[in-house]
Amino acid sequence: MAENLFITADTKAARYAELLPQIEALTNVEPDLTANLANTAAALRQAFGFFWVGFYLVKGDELVLGPFQGPIACTRIRKGRGVCGTSWAEARTVLVPDVEEFPGHIACSSDSKSEIVVPVLKNGAVVAVLDVDSDKLNDFDHDDKLALEQLMVMASAWF
Repeated sequence: MAENLFITADTKAARYAELLPQIEALTNVEPDLTANLANTAAALRQAFGFFWVGFYLVKGDELVLGPFQGPIACTRIRKGRGVCGTSWAEARTVLVPDVEEFPGHIACSSDSKSEIVVPVLKNGAVVAVLDVDSDKLNDFDHDDKLALEQLMVMASAWF
């Protein structure tokens, strides 16, 4: 894959089906973690128009902001705090239809309305999380969960 994405599908599931092999082709030839995380965030935002897409990396007892696309973001998140910290603490995907309804939500931007956070697991431990925010309520569903979990399995090889 060059520096272009080719997305022609109309449905979300079909768009993911087109996108994931392109991300895999791009990252298989690149050994650098930062480059792969950055291009993955950019590809997801470009393909779906999400409000914010990025990674938080586990560093000690915090998640630290990594490569992202979108407005400036929270830099550090404690384990168990907010959606990202909960995903890390519980080592599971957290899908939030309305962030105002999530106890302890960390509002990096008041424009964020719904969110999905998917952990990256390496040898059974969370090493990072993918955070995707939308400026629309209830914007994420089972298709997002399945595809993003598949993508984060792929991402585990970059760490």
